[in-house]
Amino acid sequence: MYYLFTASQSVKLAVSEQKVPIERYLRQPQRIVRGMGDPSRIQQLGEDCYRLKMRPLKFFMLTIEPTVDMEIWADANGTINLQSVGCELRGIETINEHFQLELSGTLQPVNGAKSSYLQGGAELQLKIYLPPPFTMMPAAIVRSTGNSLLSSVLLRMKQKLMQQILLDYEQWAGQQTKELVAA
Repeated sequence: MYYLFTASQSVKLAVSEQKVPIERYLRQPQRIVRGMGDPSRIQQLGEDCYRLKMRPLKFFMLTIEPTVDMEIWADANGTINLQSVGCELRGIETINEHFQLELSGTLQPVNGAKSSYLQGGAELQLKIYLPPPFTMMPAAIVRSTGNSLLSSVLLRMKQKLMQQILLDYEQWAGQQTKELVAA
């Protein structure tokens, strides 16, 4: 039986003013990727393409380790865009041909009269064929558990990103300012 699990998260993050605007920082999507997870679990595949090896997840009696390939890029106004382009489930390889994962998201700078902030969101969707014994369980319980699992994955990514992006931006802006003064 096929199941569709979904989750979404939104973010609005106040950004402290620096001498170098956040828009310049956001033109370097690789910095954002490093803020999404443990750097040892992220591999650069190409200029704008990365592989994220997620930590093992427990779903009822299964342990799976999703691997997501994603493109991340900045557009002209500084908006960061993220889109999954490939995925694999490690731990239950027989399901790989019966599963599809989609991850998409945006993060954009917003400059207000008195403050600046980052605003965006992410959506995660998983379509998967689950064999017995899952077909014997009430579908509502399977869906609820799957949706909760995806929500927890996105929430962890959001929390890590919110914490890391501000630290990295402040360090980067400080370094940029030092280089400008030295020049």
